[in-house]
Amino acid sequence: MTFTVAIIGRPNVGKSTLFNRLVGRKLAIVHDQPGVTRDRREGRATLMGMEFRVVDTAGFEDDGGDSVEARMRRQTDQAVTAADVALLLIDARAGVTPLDRHFADYLRRLPTPVILVANKCEGKAGAPGLYEAYGLGMGEPVPVSAEHGEGMYELFEALMPHAKAAGALDDEDEDEDDFAPPGDEEAEDAEPDPGRPLTMVIVGRPNVGKSTLGNQLLGQDRLLTGPEAGLTRDAIAVEWEHKGRRLKLVDTAGLRKKAQISDAIEKLSVGNTIESIRMSEVVVLVMDAAAILDKQDLTIARLVVDEGRALVIAINKWDMVDDPQTALKRLRDRLETSLPQAKGVTTVTLSALTGRGVDRLIDAVLETWDTWNRRIPTAGLNRWLEEVIERHPPPALPGGRRYKIRYMTQAKARPPTFVLFATKPDQLPESYIRYLINGLREAFKLPGVPIRLHMRAGKNPYAAKDK
Repeated sequence: MTFTVAIIGRPNVGKSTLFNRLVGRKLAIVHDQPGVTRDRREGRATLMGMEFRVVDTAGFEDDGGDSVEARMRRQTDQAVTAADVALLLIDARAGVTPLDRHFADYLRRLPTPVILVANKCEGKAGAPGLYEAYGLGMGEPVPVSAEHGEGMYELFEALMPHAKAAGALDDEDEDEDDFAPPGDEEAEDAEPDPGRPLTMVIVGRPNVGKSTLGNQLLGQDRLLTGPEAGLTRDAIAVEWEHKGRRLKLVDTAGLRKKAQISDAIEKLSVGNTIESIRMSEVVVLVMDAAAILDKQDLTIARLVVDEGRALVIAINKWDMVDDPQTALKRLRDRLETSLPQAKGVTTVTLSALTGRGVDRLIDAVLETWDTWNRRIPTAGLNRWLEEVIERHPPPALPGGRRYKIRYMTQAKARPPTFVLFATKPDQLPESYIRYLINGLREAFKLPGVPIRLHMRAGKNPYAAKDK
């Protein structure tokens, strides 16, 4: 059993730095500019062996209405309400500000217990602010330095009663010898866990409806949305269940053309999105029905395929298309000529706003994931290889010598990767390699996923050896 800890505070007090420290990885974007975090981000944290869910939130802003700041505030309010305990973070070097006092008063009226944490207490510069924090009337502040990892044991002791109250910690677990120091946790097992969730990353250009689609899939307003382009900055991961199948949805920042990116925060967001693609299993590329598969969409699709991820294309705002048949034909023709590496990629038309077609998207994701994981028996592969070589032999080598293809095996899945043993593998024409890949895709039903075919010199490694 686990419990949930929400990190809250005004902008630029070090919430994302503390979040990264607790989860042990740089998941959240950290920058000196205030207001970088907009959505709430969740992660699995370990502190002295105690495990819990930690939530990074947007900076507390005293704003109302329907502005971006007000929507961010509502996301933070939801995080605090759902948490077992909240960490109110202040900047000890800056001292207690009027905004800190305002939100301390606000949090005192809520049922969620609050631990006051004074960040940036390394050295002597934070001492005056630490003493000033007692005046907030929220008990003894916990002095920490999120950047340098100081005060983590004191934070652990402050969290312990709340973990026990939430039923996440038994009395026998309190022996200090059972807790490892930060950073000493064992690495995750390299073998994939069959019970782990399928990782589905949503990508696309800015303002095509990625977060709206994410909220529709989750069935709640979990992700910050609005008409403003570029609202999402961090890659936000949320786990949920669909018909008994566990999935992890990752909403990402929009990807613009590299030449158009000058803002430092956007550069960090783009890097965050690309890293999410690399760690994904299935990538859903969302396009706007009014501008299907423009140059930037193709650039993103090629990036996904080059990284070996499974790809599904979602055409959003399909309810606004006047001539659906013509639009679909134009899309398929463009994919055929511009993205042959993922021939047969699944395309789903939908409306993220109304939810129409969203169930079909999840079905397509699960089906594409199965294809991406498919393994083909070696015997069947080589029977197919003999047939295609007989039907269309490889071209002769220079001097008229016959080119010999001896054997094929599947080296791995995710994506399907094959090894072909042949004489002089470096001289097999690229056109013939494409012929074999297309044949594999058609014969073994591998549409829409990248296929890797590596050439190796040598005889059949499984043939009986001469004694």
